[in-house]
Amino acid sequence: MAFTLNQLLNRLTFRQLQVFLSVFKHLSYSKAADELGLTQPAVSSQMKQLEAAIGQPMFDYVGKQFYVTPAGAQVERVVRTLFADLERLQMDLYQLEGQLKGELRLCVVSSAEMIVPYLLKGFLEQYPEVKARLTVLNRANATERLLQNRDDIVIMGVVPDTRLLSRQPFYDNLLVPCICSDHPLPSKLDAQGFLEMGLVVREPGSGSRFALEEWCKEHRLQLQPKLELGSNEAIKHAVLAGLGVAVLPLVNIVADVRLGQLAIPKIKGFPLKRSWCAVYPSAKQPTPVMQAFLDHLAAAGTSVLDPVLAVE
Repeated sequence: MAFTLNQLLNRLTFRQLQVFLSVFKHLSYSKAADELGLTQPAVSSQMKQLEAAIGQPMFDYVGKQFYVTPAGAQVERVVRTLFADLERLQMDLYQLEGQLKGELRLCVVSSAEMIVPYLLKGFLEQYPEVKARLTVLNRANATERLLQNRDDIVIMGVVPDTRLLSRQPFYDNLLVPCICSDHPLPSKLDAQGFLEMGLVVREPGSGSRFALEEWCKEHRLQLQPKLELGSNEAIKHAVLAGLGVAVLPLVNIVADVRLGQLAIPKIKGFPLKRSWCAVYPSAKQPTPVMQAFLDHLAAAGTSVLDPVLAVE
């Protein structure tokens, strides 16, 4: 049964919509209850009221599986946009009072998670009323969230080539060859020789692996990994353990190089230079908090990270 707009306005409440978004996110009444500080019967009651107001079920149980209905998917898109607009309104009202308040939702590819605290430090000191929320994923999952507009900004090195996304480069992401400090190297070593020394790589979908694969294609080099691991930290420890060599972001190994545990051999063609970028959908108008963080990256990103990533 379809309702008029006035009927919907009379029947819907923001609390129902808030509960709905939480259930949609978790696909669980109990997890939504935990997140919102409600009892599970209270969540169930709010959902029943919402479904009665809409006139269609939002979710279905098939066996023990919880599924979103087509109506639920439509409602989620509208409600997420509505809440984003309300959040922007709140920020705009704070801005009229000369304040910057609100939430900054960042999604960061795993290779960049180590630099984000340094980028946030000065920003949060300047704007103490801003609360930052950070999600760390690999490039494939971060890209999926980006295209779904789930976050304010995604920080990544390899950006999908599409006009649907706006990108703001703010610092060089250097991918460097690394070996254990006591690894015996031949006197003359080219890139292909290095790649054949037992290369340890990330999983498919990782930005650093994608960059290395593209570079190898461009230079007609053969990439034959010895071992595949799910994080840069795991790869670093594999190299430290003597399991092989790797090409990793400098940010992930700079401390170990300073301690003399890892070394960066000089090989023609390296480092591979990519840029860390702040990325968001082109159609998205930045909130005041988003714009302030983008401005912060443009003004302070390099000066903040230079001493952190310096290697003698």
